[in-house]
Amino acid sequence: MNAPSPSMLPATRITVMQGQARVSAGPRVELTTVLGSCVATCLFDPQVQVGGMNHFLLAEPPASHPRGVIDEHYGVYLMELLINEMLAHGAAKPRLRAHLYGGANLRPGMAPIGSANASFARSFLDREGIPLIHAELGGNQARRVDFRPAIGKARCRVVESALVPDTRPAPRSNAEIGDVELF
Repeated sequence: MNAPSPSMLPATRITVMQGQARVSAGPRVELTTVLGSCVATCLFDPQVQVGGMNHFLLAEPPASHPRGVIDEHYGVYLMELLINEMLAHGAAKPRLRAHLYGGANLRPGMAPIGSANASFARSFLDREGIPLIHAELGGNQARRVDFRPAIGKARCRVVESALVPDTRPAPRSNAEIGDVELF
């Protein structure tokens, strides 16, 4: 009797949360995340069979962000972190291949953060010379992404937007804000 291939064995699921990057060469590892306006980048090196995923909230910090302060919620940081982790696991930059997911604009009337995130991710990969082999970006629906890093395979499904964490600041009550007196 033949042993089942590693891709057919049950997966060990690792959730990639906002502000995280995870890399693995484990044949049974599956990286998973749920995205709204956030973007997940999945990288894969087919020769050494290692891959990884990040999950960023915003593309770049605003001009008012303190210089030199690293904030893991920004794509500009997490893209570099993912690439460096891939290289540390034996990947070579010229062999990297990418998938991009997310970047939805879930709430009408809000700033198009998802579009900005998607545009940043595409531009970053282009600048770095990393081929984008698959993308599911934009729209107005949340997505769940499951990625098998050792074989570079991904599955993306639309999910209820209610399952996506709301990352907007909570509204403050008038008691918290204080009274405003106009002159």
